[in-house]
Amino acid sequence: MKINPILLEVFRNRFSSIAEEMGVTLMRTGFSPNIKERRDFSCGVFDKEGEMIAQAAHIPVHLGSMPMSVKSAISGVVWEEGDMVILNDPFKGGTHLPDITLVAPVFGDEEMPCFYVANRAHHADVGGMSSGSMPLSNSIFQEGIIIPPTKIVEKGTIDRKIMAFS
Repeated sequence: MKINPILLEVFRNRFSSIAEEMGVTLMRTGFSPNIKERRDFSCGVFDKEGEMIAQAAHIPVHLGSMPMSVKSAISGVVWEEGDMVILNDPFKGGTHLPDITLVAPVFGDEEMPCFYVANRAHHADVGGMSSGSMPLSNSIFQEGIIIPPTKIVEKGTIDRKIMAFS
């Protein structure tokens, strides 16, 4: 199979532009200074197996482990159009607990997603034994809430029970 180098470059730029635009939208709509001003977030586009195919030039440390989070989300739920999964579990591809990842499927003509988009953003506090969720601790459970892959949006409807969790 011969790959057309011009088409390859066009699609590489197209997918990279999608990831960059995701970041611009996240920054523009974010309420947190960590997102809006510090720009402590990353965005990427992933294939149907969860392999990263494009990333924006954001925070590299996020992007190194984000494919593992996306794969955990893919295998952790049954996907439907309009779904979104949240997670920060460091045993499922997360970094530290304040970095929360959102994963959403992109459907084409098939019944299964053909792509996934994801972002990871640093949040100021996720509980734990001290403010800021980055204490001198000897157990991950002292740092804050660990969120396994959980649907936060199902078929386009936000799960109010998850949003009210505190």
